[in-house]
Amino acid sequence: MNQDIINEIQNQDYSKITETIEKFLAEKIEKTNAKGVILGLSGGVDSAVIAYICKRNLKEKTLALIMPDTEITPKSETDDALKMISLTGIDYKLIDINPIVKEYSMYLEPNAKSKGNLRARIRTNILYYYANAKNYLVLGSSDKSENMIGYFTKHGDGASDITPIISLYKLQVREIAKYLQVPINVISKKSSPHLWKDHDAENEIGVSYEEIDSILYCLFEKKLSVEETEKITLIEKSKIQKIQELNSKSEHKRLLAQKPGVN
Repeated sequence: MNQDIINEIQNQDYSKITETIEKFLAEKIEKTNAKGVILGLSGGVDSAVIAYICKRNLKEKTLALIMPDTEITPKSETDDALKMISLTGIDYKLIDINPIVKEYSMYLEPNAKSKGNLRARIRTNILYYYANAKNYLVLGSSDKSENMIGYFTKHGDGASDITPIISLYKLQVREIAKYLQVPINVISKKSSPHLWKDHDAENEIGVSYEEIDSILYCLFEKKLSVEETEKITLIEKSKIQKIQELNSKSEHKRLLAQKPGVN
């Protein structure tokens, strides 16, 4: 890989970016007459960054939901989420979704992948339940990298009222996390949606985030061709084509519900 490209992605003014996100959140709350914001806190870096941004000026107006499925979610993830609650001081609820997943499973035919996506959608249902009850806005934790390749569950973790870090690549999320003083073990851990046991994002995608971000940055920010991206990033062509294909095939996940072209 080309470290210069990675440096170009990472070298941003994270103080200014943080202030921009804070202003955006405040404006949205005021415009919608919401009383606050709610987020799912998983123990991963994306949701951690959102929690740490919220604690700066919205601490008394933020609710975090920690929603493990205790059958498959590592205890360390829940422990990290609770540690961040302690460090930020924001209000929270801890809800084990395993009984809900089991209840669904009593009526559905077995399918491991669908069950994983169901876990994401159950969490979203709970977020919106409390959002409705409290007149809060739901904050999504999708970053730019995962959004652009469709690495999220449609109507699950991809559903929200506001997505504060959707303009930040994963590498930038990790950098802003350092600026916000998120615990280093949270920043450095492997990313995982924990939709099934031993779920690992990079293993599932087959490409590292350093490669994903370098490819997306060159293809979509620099408007380079696959061949030019291969030459400048030093990443094999097959991986570049894979990321390009993931972006194309997941377009429907980033669009509003489609309708036929009739009056």
